[in-house]
Amino acid sequence: MAIRNVAIAGATGNTGSAIIKALLDSNRFQITALTRSDNTTKPIFPGNINVRAVDYSDPSTLVDAIKGQDAVISALNHAFLGHQRALLDASVSAGVQRFIPSEYGSDTLNPKAAPLPLFAHKKAEQQYIEDLAAQGKISYTIVINGPFLDFGLKHGFLGPDLRKRQMRYLDGGIAKFSTSTLATVAKAVVGVLTKLEETTNRAVYVQDTALTLKDLFRLSKEALGEEGWTEVDGGTTEEKERVSYEKLASGQKDMGVFLGFLMSAIFREGYGGLFQRLDNELLGIVELKETEVVELIREIAKGQAA
Repeated sequence: MAIRNVAIAGATGNTGSAIIKALLDSNRFQITALTRSDNTTKPIFPGNINVRAVDYSDPSTLVDAIKGQDAVISALNHAFLGHQRALLDASVSAGVQRFIPSEYGSDTLNPKAAPLPLFAHKKAEQQYIEDLAAQGKISYTIVINGPFLDFGLKHGFLGPDLRKRQMRYLDGGIAKFSTSTLATVAKAVVGVLTKLEETTNRAVYVQDTALTLKDLFRLSKEALGEEGWTEVDGGTTEEKERVSYEKLASGQKDMGVFLGFLMSAIFREGYGGLFQRLDNELLGIVELKETEVVELIREIAKGQAA
């Protein structure tokens, strides 16, 4: 059956906003945005989007909001991932065909990355949805896209700090990793909804490009000029992961602790940061040329200077 009615949770976040835009641009779907009833700031959506307030602690409100939906997309961020189980259960009760969980990042199916504490909740949800799918209660697709290229560049997360013109390396900056922009992730989600049979009960892998931190530094200098840059040795992913485990054992659980695990998932050898297979062609994703990455860096830096 074709997907027509789509509900999305977490529609106002970075990922959710991009997915909403891609769904609208495709002109294929009737969209329902699920908002938390306890949210004091009422988000504003385009007039052609239905908005339903839900209480994740009250299953009846979720089921009522999801009835009649063909697909449900979770774009819940890390702080609200605890709500995803309720959203999934409601989707099963409402007879939803396809559920897309909130993954959109590192390869959590990789045997070295999967045990990292950062992904404990995602792994539990994967097992739960796999069990439901095995019982024929729902189907799912996991979207794996690596770190967000545009978000990472804006916030100095992927190596270059464009504001300070500072480049920080991990493991010498020579590990190649897959990365995608938010817009490409959103396009992949639309592709999943239009390629149901081919994407049933599996992960799809997409990337805009695969490069090293050395490559990213070279392209940053091409975009912004050679002058004024400093290079910093950020150490090794092995050491950062070890420190994160020590901090976790001491009781620390803030995002700064988990960052060391994320660095391993992206950059450490064997942790799946470089995808070995891609579903780009299936989902209509065309990789960025280096000239396009340069232009992206230039536009982000321009926005930061404004």
